[in-house]
Amino acid sequence: MENNNNKVWLITGCSTGFGRELVLAALAAGDQVMATARRPETLVDLAERGASTAALDVTDPASIEAAVQVTLAVFGRIDVLVNNAGSMVMGAIEEVGVRRLREQFDVVFFGAAQVVEAVLPTLHAQGSGTIVQMSSLGGLKTYPGYGAYNSAKHALEGYSEALATELAPLGIRVLIVEPGAFRTAFNRNKVTTEALDVYRETAGATRAATVALLDSEQNDPVKGVAAIMKALDSGNPPLRLLLGNDAVDGLREHHEALLASVTEWEELSRSTAI
Repeated sequence: MENNNNKVWLITGCSTGFGRELVLAALAAGDQVMATARRPETLVDLAERGASTAALDVTDPASIEAAVQVTLAVFGRIDVLVNNAGSMVMGAIEEVGVRRLREQFDVVFFGAAQVVEAVLPTLHAQGSGTIVQMSSLGGLKTYPGYGAYNSAKHALEGYSEALATELAPLGIRVLIVEPGAFRTAFNRNKVTTEALDVYRETAGATRAATVALLDSEQNDPVKGVAAIMKALDSGNPPLRLLLGNDAVDGLREHHEALLASVTEWEELSRSTAI
């Protein structure tokens, strides 16, 4: 396909939520999109709207490489990679256990890292491109009952921040998106562990709050995607883009508490100097 001024997007996790809305927004902007999902049959309506589709399982390196090669065969380049595929295991750390913790990291952290690894040679050859990492407010602060998910997102945050520093001189941008609670299917599709009574007041309270929040989340994914598109089109997008009043307020509260703790213990912290 001949190159033109439109961007080529490769997006993971496009069957619902942010992935789906990003496909629609990119198509509406006149861009070209390779929409992917573990089950590509869930993308039929996106194909009817003009997207190309492919299977991509972020836990399968061969599947990732095949999707990248299909994208290059169809479009000849990749301008925007969006790591949107994800999952959530809900439960206290002890309730989750190490096996499920590894599975959470395989999708949220290692899955995203494997997709980046597969796309980077193309971006290097082009000398340009943008990597969008769909993280979460939960990648910047933690909540009881979300420990596995928070841990994987915190790892993605550190990885992405380092990646941004390394790639900036090479003409490749990284944008980390930090949504609060959005009205998507993500919350409904989470995996919930068996509850232990000892965590009733901590992780148990979060479980109850999460159920109460279903279908009443205060943020609109269409508006969230519009904000992402606006940031990407700006001349100087931020490293981190918070989405939602809850994200802004939650992060501000978290950092104010952190700074207060640093100040309270500053004298002792500084006492280690030789």
